[in-house]
Amino acid sequence: MTTNLELLIDYLLRYGMNVIGAILTLIAGYLIAGWVSRLSDAAMRRAGRIDPVFHQLPGKIVRVVVLIFTLIAVLNRFGVETTSLIALLGAAGLAIGLALQGTLSNVAAGVMILCFRPFKIGDAVQLEGQVYIIDNLGFFLCEGHLPDGPLVFIPNSKIWGQTIVNLSVTAQDIRRLDEAYSISYSDNIEAALTLLNQMAANEPRILKDPAPLIKVDSLGDNSVNILFRVWTARTDWWDTKLDLVQRGKEVLEQGGCTIPFPQREVHVYQEKGKETESH
Repeated sequence: MTTNLELLIDYLLRYGMNVIGAILTLIAGYLIAGWVSRLSDAAMRRAGRIDPVFHQLPGKIVRVVVLIFTLIAVLNRFGVETTSLIALLGAAGLAIGLALQGTLSNVAAGVMILCFRPFKIGDAVQLEGQVYIIDNLGFFLCEGHLPDGPLVFIPNSKIWGQTIVNLSVTAQDIRRLDEAYSISYSDNIEAALTLLNQMAANEPRILKDPAPLIKVDSLGDNSVNILFRVWTARTDWWDTKLDLVQRGKEVLEQGGCTIPFPQREVHVYQEKGKETESH
């Protein structure tokens, strides 16, 4: 009985302090991880130039790192070979990384998008000829919708690996509008140019600088084609374009010009054939 009691006391003296130390280490590590995480989040929120998506990311990373080191310290108190554990964790991380190559490429592309910000929420973006309205930015994919409504989920790696055209951002916040008007070959070209220049001068949304360019562009099969190139404010571009399509036709017709349509002249030649007698 005395021997068992002595053994129990010996185990308690030998391992009890390690258990208590491990518990205290876990508590301290947990508290420090939370404190450092909150400190990092607060620092990120104070940085005005950093995207809000990034605000909680450093804090979460720091929290996980502190907890991992805490766990290693606890195991080390009990004599566990932590070197082998670290090597095992490294190998597991490598295997997971290889298995998630596609996902990690999306994360890497998402970080690049969030850092360089080629577009923001609400922008109209053209990717491979298709226009999308961006609704949300994420580390794995971007959420958006087509101009006519359907939702779209685009993997970040598909976005970052191609040319991105942000239609919502232009140089000097202006945008060029190119329209083409056609008149008949029988119409007076100078009169048509005068009419179109007057239309541009009367439209308040068309900028005077850069100056409008209104000239004959080409001679088509059925018409003389006039280039109508003007600049507008970026926000006025679409409405102005639609209005000028109708107004240009009305102005030219009121000025006596003809809007031609494709036509062909067919000449029929009849050759007098020999009459064939049937018996």
